[in-house]
Amino acid sequence: MAPVPQARQGATQAGSSGTAPVLSLRGAAVSYGERVVWQGVDLDVRPGEFLAVLGPNGSGKTSLVRALLGRQPLSAGTLTVLGRPAHKGGRHIGYVPQQAALSAQAMLRARDLVRFGIDGHRFGPRLRTGAVRRRVNEILASVGASAYADVPLGRLSGGERQRVRIGQALATDPRILLCDEPLLSLDLNHQRAVTELVDARRRSHGTAVVFVTHEINPVLGLVDRVLYLARGGYRVGTPEEVLSSESLSQLYGTQVDVVRVHGRVLVVGAPDEVAAPPHHPAHEANETHETDGVRS
Repeated sequence: MAPVPQARQGATQAGSSGTAPVLSLRGAAVSYGERVVWQGVDLDVRPGEFLAVLGPNGSGKTSLVRALLGRQPLSAGTLTVLGRPAHKGGRHIGYVPQQAALSAQAMLRARDLVRFGIDGHRFGPRLRTGAVRRRVNEILASVGASAYADVPLGRLSGGERQRVRIGQALATDPRILLCDEPLLSLDLNHQRAVTELVDARRRSHGTAVVFVTHEINPVLGLVDRVLYLARGGYRVGTPEEVLSSESLSQLYGTQVDVVRVHGRVLVVGAPDEVAAPPHHPAHEANETHETDGVRS
């Protein structure tokens, strides 16, 4: 299924269409055995662009994250990061992972996690310099985490931990910020705080943002383009172009209705055999439920 043409860059994006992309995929595909997760993906992400990645469970969002980090080889096509193979450009990607259990690192302090972002890649003893300590303090202050710099991560709220993880991701002054479901389990106030931190970074430094999410509405006003993955195809373009009844109906091959209510996007009717998590029974085809960054 052919994608819609790539859309113009958003007005907030730093750089023009002539700016070299920081991420580039051409004819890209990922397969596991005979199962094709996604294929034929052509995509450029340019400096300062905010790209939201949506899709139901099993559509390949995790595979895309792993590919961008150089941890998942493509089965076809090419992927470059700053003009180099993905595994050689990973140092320039600031990565904010999904929330994870902290049992093994419960006593690790907020400042320790940020410091790992600075010198965690080094072999041998870590540097113990005043410059590194000052840098850690600056980063913690920039994400509003100074007050709990010496508090173990296991004692922080989900929103506080996400602030620290963003600080860790920014420690190497990345040119690309890859956020993998950073809003999961956060209340509205913390969702707003996290998205504002990410948006402030891309505006102040021209950092490209790839924001994987199941919930588009908290970032809808910030997004330049949407990459929507579904089994069998994808769509990429502005939110208005991609999150439309026509676009998603073509993508899923059945009628899908997109409704906008009080500035929020709701998707109704996406087939559950596509949207349901792998190895879980599909529900009734027209049931309304939470799925892929919007409501379906």
